[in-house]
Amino acid sequence: MGVVVAPALIPDIEKVYDCYFEAFKQEPMAAVMLDILFPGGVTEEFRKAHTQATLDWWHKSTTQYTWKVLDTEKDEIIGMILADGFVSERSKEERKYTGLPWLHGQELERAEAVIRPLWEMREKLWGGRPYIYVHAIAIMPEHQGLKAGMALMLWGVDLADRSDLPVYIEASPSTWTLYERVGFERINERLVHKKELLGTDEDIEVPLMVRMPAAANGMTFDEWRANGYPPFEE
Repeated sequence: MGVVVAPALIPDIEKVYDCYFEAFKQEPMAAVMLDILFPGGVTEEFRKAHTQATLDWWHKSTTQYTWKVLDTEKDEIIGMILADGFVSERSKEERKYTGLPWLHGQELERAEAVIRPLWEMREKLWGGRPYIYVHAIAIMPEHQGLKAGMALMLWGVDLADRSDLPVYIEASPSTWTLYERVGFERINERLVHKKELLGTDEDIEVPLMVRMPAAANGMTFDEWRANGYPPFEE
């Protein structure tokens, strides 16, 4: 099976998010997040509305990109990655918290209690600095453990090195060791979701991970941050 990462096109939206929803349903922490963000369930009606909302967003966003993973033998989409490429400084207005406008009442309160701390942590770590923020990586369950996931990771590593930008991801307890294989590191900051909020048996810590670019010359994120985020040497 040949695997390649390519930009997702408008006709790909539904198939790309087939990968997203199918993969997330199979991963414990991701499944909890789906339930919190989309409490009405992933129904056919919801998917139609989601596809239209995604198309609308693609016409507005100036930083967010979606890529697909293609099985080149079958010309089939088997995975996706969603990321923001913040390549220049951003103002407080540009990076303000946008909320969850599709939720209301108690469902909104619960989701805000999970999502807002993630945004606050990004603001604490990065502020308006340039970096790449990976929202989601998803591979269809039947293709997990094969070439697709590694193709995405190596593609992300190459992107970081070419752009001289760090890559940040909020991993899950079951996936963070995979990112370590390609140079991601867990940083010192901790973010823990309480079990009462998630409806799980235990509190869940979110592995916060950064892959520094080659231009950092071996400097870790925590070292870079402690030194005041100095420019990388040419």
